[in-house]
Amino acid sequence: MYPMAPLIRTALNATARVAPGPAGRWAFHLFVRPLGRAKVRPGERVLLAAARTGTLHVRGKEVVTYAWGDGRRPVLLVHGWSSRASRLGAFAEELLARGCSPVAFDGPGHGDSPGRATNIVEYREIIRELRARHGDFEAVVAHSFGVLAALFALRDGVRTARFVGLGGVGSFAMLLEGFRAGLGLDERVVRAMRGYVERRLAPGEPGIWDRFGADHAPDELGAPVLLFHDEGDDMVPPAQARFLARSHGERARLVVTRGLGHRRILTDPDVVAEAVAFATAGSVTEPAVRTREGVGPAV
Repeated sequence: MYPMAPLIRTALNATARVAPGPAGRWAFHLFVRPLGRAKVRPGERVLLAAARTGTLHVRGKEVVTYAWGDGRRPVLLVHGWSSRASRLGAFAEELLARGCSPVAFDGPGHGDSPGRATNIVEYREIIRELRARHGDFEAVVAHSFGVLAALFALRDGVRTARFVGLGGVGSFAMLLEGFRAGLGLDERVVRAMRGYVERRLAPGEPGIWDRFGADHAPDELGAPVLLFHDEGDDMVPPAQARFLARSHGERARLVVTRGLGHRRILTDPDVVAEAVAFATAGSVTEPAVRTREGVGPAV
């Protein structure tokens, strides 16, 4: 996954033994750097061309933003890691058809936004700025890492009436463990990185590391939650969806899909229709399993 992984592993593990500060800083800069930049797909170009494109600045970084509609009933769309806002275009189109005003952004180092890296705290600040521009969101629709980041923001000053998560990450610890295991890093490197985050990324927020996970104070969300996750998702294990559902208790409903994976779930017509119906009306129906052929019985 990472070029020169053996060299990185040796250097970070050795440095953490004698100089944990620099090791934590270097590990953090690797952790927050996307692996590649997603390009616009042909089917996304018309929708992007119709958007009102703007910019905002967060922590010294420029962020490209998108808005559609007349501004009434704003709905925030939050993309995942190494992705871009246009990947949620099917939801934007359906929301427009229902009289909503979709709002989206390309995170730093993603899509058309410059830079090489971003992190969950920057996502929070971006979402806060968009809320200040557009008002409270009627709904938030998020994918993958965007689910974790959006929930962090929604527990920290941003409000929405409803929340939709697709292929969502619920545990920050899962991301961290994947990074650690992928490079073969010692636990002391992870401890050093945590120290760096708490000292430098959010110095005025004690205990922020423990607040990244979706299971931290879930009642602060205060909104119904609809989750979609494919049983064959090869990027985010389905156990993450069950973790999210358990964390939000009776407010949450999980729909398990078949044959859509981590990415096609964003363009499946049935998923889009059900998600947007929930986002715009707040209706919650009985649990079901979505398949590519239709809806099957709950399991």
